[in-house]
Formats: sequence, C-alpha cells, structure tokens
Amino acid sequence: MDIRLTNTRTRAKEVFEPIDRSDVRMYVCGPTVYDRAHLGNARPVVVFDLLFRLLREVYGADHVTYVRNFTDVDDKINARAAETGRPIAEITEETIGWFLDDMGALGALEPTHAPRATGYISEMIAMIEGLIADGYAYAAEGHVLFSVESYPSYGKLSGRSVEDMIAGARVEVAPYKRDPMDFVLWKPSDADQPGWDSPWGRGRPGWHIECSAMAGALLGESFDIHGGGGDLMFPHHENEVAQSACAHPHGDFAKVWLHNEMLQVEGKKMSKSLGNFFTVRDLLDEGIPGEVVRLVLMSAHYRKPMDWTAQKRQEAEAHLRKWYAVAAGAEDGGEVYRPVVAALADDLNTAGAIAELHQLAHADDAPALRATLQFLGLMGAEVPGWAAAPTVDLSAWEARLSDARATAMETKDFAEVDRLKALLTGAGVEVRMSKAGVELIAGPDFDAETLAQEDA
Repeated sequence: MDIRLTNTRTRAKEVFEPIDRSDVRMYVCGPTVYDRAHLGNARPVVVFDLLFRLLREVYGADHVTYVRNFTDVDDKINARAAETGRPIAEITEETIGWFLDDMGALGALEPTHAPRATGYISEMIAMIEGLIADGYAYAAEGHVLFSVESYPSYGKLSGRSVEDMIAGARVEVAPYKRDPMDFVLWKPSDADQPGWDSPWGRGRPGWHIECSAMAGALLGESFDIHGGGGDLMFPHHENEVAQSACAHPHGDFAKVWLHNEMLQVEGKKMSKSLGNFFTVRDLLDEGIPGEVVRLVLMSAHYRKPMDWTAQKRQEAEAHLRKWYAVAAGAEDGGEVYRPVVAALADDLNTAGAIAELHQLAHADDAPALRATLQFLGLMGAEVPGWAAAPTVDLSAWEARLSDARATAMETKDFAEVDRLKALLTGAGVEVRMSKAGVELIAGPDFDAETLAQEDA
C-alpha cells in the first residue's frame, strides 16, 4: 500500500518512499517540560501517533523507529524553578511523568526513543565545534551563533525571504551578533542556571541545536520524516535544517516534513485571557474519557485548524458508545479493516477513516471493528469501563415494542411506538429498528427505575 504525505519541503503530496524500508525513521519535536500539556500540545501527539501506527502497519512494527524528545533545559524551566523554589530536575521529572500519563490516556503509544536534551550535551558541543571549524558559526562573548548568511538556502522550508522573517519574528538584537538573524547555538550560564563546561565557557545549548543533535545521534544524518506543529516551522525547524545541513553536508537531514495546524476552542484561539484554556488533565478530571478526546482530535485533517467544541465532544462520545457496543461481542484476532488503513495512507485522512468506521459498525463486523479501533488507538484490550453496557434483560421490552410496531403498520398510528421509543431512550437504552426486528441495547447510563415505573 502506497502512503502519500504532504511534504512541507516541496509543497506537494508525494508518494512516501523510505530511505530504508527495513528501518523507517521519524523524528517529532516533543514538549518543553515545565507544566501540564494543554489540549493544543496533544494534537501533534495524536497526529504523529497515527502516522507511527500507520507506518508500523505497512512496514512492520520492528521496522519503524520513532523519536520524540523532551526539552529539559530551557529558560522557561529555569523561570519555573526560580518561581517555585523547586529543583529543576524535580520539575522536569514530574512534568515528564505527567505528559506520559496524559498522552497515554489519549491512546498514544510511547515512541521508540524519548531522549532528554540534557543527555546529549556532548553531541551538541561536538556539532557546534564542527560548525565553527567549517565557517558556519562563530563564538562571541561566551555565545556561539549560527551565521544565517553562510547558508544560502535559509528560508526554503517555511517559504519566507530573510526580509519577511525579520519582519515577522521577534529577532533579538545583541551587540555580539554579526547579523540580527543569526541564532544562538550556545549561551553562557550564571551560577544559578544549569550549565556544562564547553570550549566557550560554562553554558547551555540553544533550543534549536538540541533537536538536530538528538536526531543525528539516534536517526543518522539522513532520515525519513520530521514532524511538529506548524508554529515550529519558523524559526525552529528552519534553524534545524540550516545547522544540520551545514554540519552534515552529505546528508539530507529530513526527507519529508509534516506540520499540523493549530487548535481552537469554540472558534477562538485558546487563551487564558479568554477563559478557554485547559490542559488534557483538566478534561480527564472532568470525566471526559481519553478516547473521546482522541476522536475529536481525529475529526479534522491535520493540515486544517482543529476546533474543539462541546458538540463535537458529545458526538464523539455517542459514536464511540455505538462502536463499542458492536465490538464488545468479539474477541481479539480480527483483521484491521483495509479501507481505514487506505484512508490514513492518503495523507492521514482521519475524517475518511472515521467514515469507514461507521460503515464497518453498520455492517456489524465485530471482529474487524474491534481490531480497527485498536489499530487507531481508540480502544485497548477491552472496551473501556466508562462505555461498558450493563447486562440487562430487555427481551420483554423488545417484544412489547415489536408488537406495537406491528399494530402501527396496520393502523398507521405510530403514537405508541414513538412513546415507547422515547421512554426507552430516556432510560438510556439504544433502540435499533430494522426489517429484521427490534434490538434494544442498554447503555452505561441505563436507568432501570424509569422502566419499572412504566410497568407499575
């Protein structure tokens, strides 16, 4: 099966051809670990988890390497430590644990490797030394900066000219810079900041060099896919390309670049000032299941803005309950439904995959539906407890509704049928009526007392 992906680098949808089919390699920029992940942070996790699952399905689980890093040295972390009086290591360790727990609740697989930036300082220093030696970087006042002028292709990934980038970015003007666009590879640390010994004095890495060094160490000078949010395209990914291409002129760095669009809430940008900012943990603590959050995030194409709404959440929960009701009767061992895989293979067409799930559930193919939900990360080994339907004998109600329906077909008066359907639905029962007959399914919110009162 061909996989087609929209490559930011070429601005075109292309057939994906891995460098080595026996080792397909992907790098995705991970979180800076100083606080809980908000819902916007979860979108790239779900997008690239789906791509990881697709690659494993097509090429084999043992032939895909997925790297997603943790940035555990950053000025935001330093500020949080100063604000709280807590040690940096304690903050980062706690936050990494939170992140893994929250993303796990959304059905995300853990990557093959989850490197921490602080574990690759020596690789960063070696890379910076090479850039200086080859004339692409320079040391000044304890800093090391990459010379943007030295890399003529700078701006091609984001499609911007240097003039546009200067106008659209908050460029730090500093006396030690040869050019305002030059970016920091290494900076000095004072006594209260984390730091490592280097040829330029005690200091710490700039943000951009971290991903280049970790990707190079774990995936090599050339690898298949680099992903992340669209907000990282410039300057982070643009700077990654520049420093990596110059450090490894015989490599391609990333062959394919994928960027997901941003998330909104009820049509507006998520913002604390608007009161619509929330973390993944906030949603989970409100009782919104992780599978529901994941399905909502899957409802829009990754290259389109995603709008989280209460209506979408409710619809996602209703869809999942129906699918689980079908899948619950099957054992593991079914085959993943190929049309769903084909939809994902078309540039991660998640809306198409969801449409195919509806068709599969309508066909009552429980083994395939169960396997496909598991493939998509929407179900674990069992139907989640929140959606498990209670065991209820509704056969008497099925007979009653069937009789009422038969009578209505003769008299053309469906009032009693409508009354019974409304009663059952209000009691948390799903009513299915077809030519084959009547089927009633008790949902997790089934209220036996409502039906008992009707009998009384």
